[in-house]
Amino acid sequence: METVRPERSSVGGFLRAVSRIVRYRRGGKERGAGVVTDEVSVGKPKFAEGFNGASLSSSHPGFPDEDEKKKKQPPLQEQRQQNREVMETLLAELFAGIAAIKASYAQLQVAQSPYDPDTIQSADQVVVAELKQLSQLKHSYFKQIDAGTVAGCGHSDRDSQLLAELQEQKNLVKTFQITVKKLEAELLHKDAEVLLKKQALDAEQASSALRRPLQVLSGLRPSSLNPSHFLAALQEARRSVRSFAGQIVRRMELAGWDLDAAAAAAVSFQGEVQWGKREHRAFAFESYVCATIFSGFKDGDFGLGGGDRRAFFDEFVSLRSASLGQALKEPEFARFCRAKYLIMVHPAMDESFSGGGNARAVVSSGEGFPETEFYQGFAEMARRVWLLHRLFFSFGPKEEASIFQARRGCRFSEVFMESVVEPEEDAGGAAVGFTVAPGFRLRKTIYHCKVYLAAPAERRRSGV
Repeated sequence: METVRPERSSVGGFLRAVSRIVRYRRGGKERGAGVVTDEVSVGKPKFAEGFNGASLSSSHPGFPDEDEKKKKQPPLQEQRQQNREVMETLLAELFAGIAAIKASYAQLQVAQSPYDPDTIQSADQVVVAELKQLSQLKHSYFKQIDAGTVAGCGHSDRDSQLLAELQEQKNLVKTFQITVKKLEAELLHKDAEVLLKKQALDAEQASSALRRPLQVLSGLRPSSLNPSHFLAALQEARRSVRSFAGQIVRRMELAGWDLDAAAAAAVSFQGEVQWGKREHRAFAFESYVCATIFSGFKDGDFGLGGGDRRAFFDEFVSLRSASLGQALKEPEFARFCRAKYLIMVHPAMDESFSGGGNARAVVSSGEGFPETEFYQGFAEMARRVWLLHRLFFSFGPKEEASIFQARRGCRFSEVFMESVVEPEEDAGGAAVGFTVAPGFRLRKTIYHCKVYLAAPAERRRSGV
């Protein structure tokens, strides 16, 4: 009789023994598989003692301890968690490197214009260093994959991931800051372009304004005169007066004059004035030039000689088309220029402006006129005023035309006046500080006089 003994060193042997017992119980005696007697059912093998009535225990001395297996290798869930942390750390470091490259590239672009070689070099070095670090990260990861050692490292992996995410956020903030600076630079560039376009437009409008009087005053006839012709000539005269007043201010500054004292003296005939801004002092010099050059304007002969309406018009046409040198050869105009220059330009001014030259002596002698920039500017202004005077009396008798100015302290009126500075909200109740340029009445048309409004404190003192 054959006794079946299980192989205790093999689980497979144990399973084969169990299979034989099951087949025996199902089919009884089997032939060709070995001799089996009833003693098998009576005298059971020792390995089956624990099989009937209860499952085999893992603590059986013939089987390995399952707890020991669990201690030797980590659970599958824990292994997956470690692998996931490793991948998250890898991705965090990867995105941190990409963010650093992006920030450095943005810095590289900004440094191109305006060109900054030091910033370009440092940004380029950072880009190269970050690319090398990413390459090392890739090789390190693949080396762990090939060796089968990609595993978590506990809290150190989580710390590395947080550090990498923090570095990524820092690089993103740096990129945003560089982008903001770039946008600000572009905004400044756009503002400069807008300013240049505005200046070009203003220059075009000024050029158009200069051409407009030429067009309006071309081909005039006495019978076709109207108020628009006088307005065109008046604008030319006022622009030339302001230009010459600007020359006086610039030469005073170069000569070291006290502009505050000079401005106060220029309008002293109209009383003491308080300036809203220091740059408003220029209006005092413009007022002084206008008061001098327009003195005697209401007389038909300008105090120098008379003529009729037709003669005034013919002289206006001839002098307007002539050059300045040709106009100075006309006796009446030359006498007008000489008289006004000697009154307007004080000897002390003349000496400081010309550097002690003899320009004033040449003018006062009547032998000629200096060809200096200052005197040429004065002569051109005088010609514009002379032409305005000739055109003014070409319209008819004195009853149809007059010149006027505003008295100091009188209430501002929009019908007769125009402020040379932006008026305040209560400009209707403002008081006149002084007249900058006179106004005119031609038939039923009023041409505003230019005024400088008194400062608010000055108005309160005067009770306005």
